[in-house]
Amino acid sequence: MEERIWNRIVKYTELQGTSGQEHAIRKAFRDDLTLLVDEVVQNGLGGLYGIRKHTDADAPRVMFGAHLDEVGFIVTAVTARGMLVVAPVGGWNPYTVSAQRFTLFTRDASYPVVSSAVSPHFLREGGVNGAPKIEDILFDGGFTSHDEAWSFGIRPGDFIVPDVKTVMLANGKRVVSKSWDNRFGLVTILNALENLQHDALPNTLIMGANVQEEVGLRGVGPAVNQLQPDLFFALDSSAADDTKSDQAQGQMDGGALLRVFDPGVIMPLRLKEFVLDTANDARIPLQYFVAKGGTDAHGAQSQNNGIPSVALGVASRYIHTHQTVWSVADFEAAQALVETLARKLDKTTVHDIVYGD
Repeated sequence: MEERIWNRIVKYTELQGTSGQEHAIRKAFRDDLTLLVDEVVQNGLGGLYGIRKHTDADAPRVMFGAHLDEVGFIVTAVTARGMLVVAPVGGWNPYTVSAQRFTLFTRDASYPVVSSAVSPHFLREGGVNGAPKIEDILFDGGFTSHDEAWSFGIRPGDFIVPDVKTVMLANGKRVVSKSWDNRFGLVTILNALENLQHDALPNTLIMGANVQEEVGLRGVGPAVNQLQPDLFFALDSSAADDTKSDQAQGQMDGGALLRVFDPGVIMPLRLKEFVLDTANDARIPLQYFVAKGGTDAHGAQSQNNGIPSVALGVASRYIHTHQTVWSVADFEAAQALVETLARKLDKTTVHDIVYGD
């Protein structure tokens, strides 16, 4: 992997920002995006897109959207003993929350905090049964009282975000990081725009990222209404289920991921055929995925007059936790697929996908 790409991965996966608190990621993304496009636009919720314009005003508008946010927590109360009561922002497995390091962001400062855990000594005494409830997992910043925490500016509505370093694993084939869902998409978009910057594309290419995907796909609707794409590709990371079997869905090193079905999207037939043919012709490894969760493709498809949409991406282990393990080869395959699609989606092809029988 090139050093510039690795540095970009580290930069974006270590940046911290939950749904509704994406400003640090958006600022970094804007700075990097502006150099690679003709125009940068932002919508009222905070989604950010770059546009590479075509000289033909009737050229198809092809949109690739990631999302800026990651899962985290929000403070709902401060206890008398200075502990923080929280609610989840996005989906969490409660078994993975305890005894982890986080950063608490207040209005004017940030502080290290840790999620509470039950000591094994108490477990031996039979004091805890079953999975913890997230609302029972307190967060500890070392404050001695409600008043002390309050004096540090801590208030309900402050955000708590995982604090994790990104590491290449021993064989050089896998990486462990937080927030690959979905800093994968941001890195892929910036790499693609760099690699395509000297190409004459057959479309107006729109690439960027939405806000608040993790809390109900809230940011994609404003984005597609603002930018009016003919096609929409969500770029996202999905849950790998390959630790025990090579037959399960989402195999690491199995190639880029094509979501042919999830609870919110049945992939349009012509679009599916085009993606499959494109990957096959370019010899890009690709795997099918039938998902139980949704992506921004769901939020985009029923906007305007209907937008053929699909999610592309990678399968990653342990998403929505502090430590996601993902494959360098899969990342590179998804990168190649995005760039190849951008080069091939001309006016005739897009018309056939949208209106063909």
